[in-house]
Amino acid sequence: MENKKELSPEQGEELIRVLKARFEKNMNRHKGIEWSKIQAKLSGGDSGEKLWSLNEMEKTGGEPDVVGMDNKTGEILFYDCSAESPKDRRSVCYDREALESRKEHKPANNALDMAATMGIELLTEEQYRELQKLGNFDTKTSSWIITPVEIRKLGGALFCDRRYDHVFTYHNGAESYYAARGFRGSLKV
Repeated sequence: MENKKELSPEQGEELIRVLKARFEKNMNRHKGIEWSKIQAKLSGGDSGEKLWSLNEMEKTGGEPDVVGMDNKTGEILFYDCSAESPKDRRSVCYDREALESRKEHKPANNALDMAATMGIELLTEEQYRELQKLGNFDTKTSSWIITPVEIRKLGGALFCDRRYDHVFTYHNGAESYYAARGFRGSLKV
């Protein structure tokens, strides 16, 4: 039996309360965007699966918050805004191929599959750098980012962090995993 990707009305209301409090506490992340627009999107009839995904981001420690709005489509953009890479999404390799390539000491999961299950996408390098303009993130951890196909074909994957007040992009074998490396996601609502 397949799980429905839907929250109960009570869970949805509680999540919206949490998101509103975070929105109001961090106004620098979404200048010029009014909560009423977010509220309307989150309370809309077709928002069930998106709310579920936001709840998954919240449950795994991502602290999702609004970071922008697409003026053409009206979509609201949420990123994981936790200070460090989300706690319950660490110690994962990059993708399924990397996970299956490990002969021993396999991690429990991989970033791309976890993100897909949650209904979110890993940040791109550009998105990661935009996030870092909103605060200091990943000063003790690092986060996998979407890796170009050419790099992945050669066995590598990219990740980013912030050190020495600068944002760095690095490479590692896609099968590697560390207790301090996870991933951040994005979701359009």
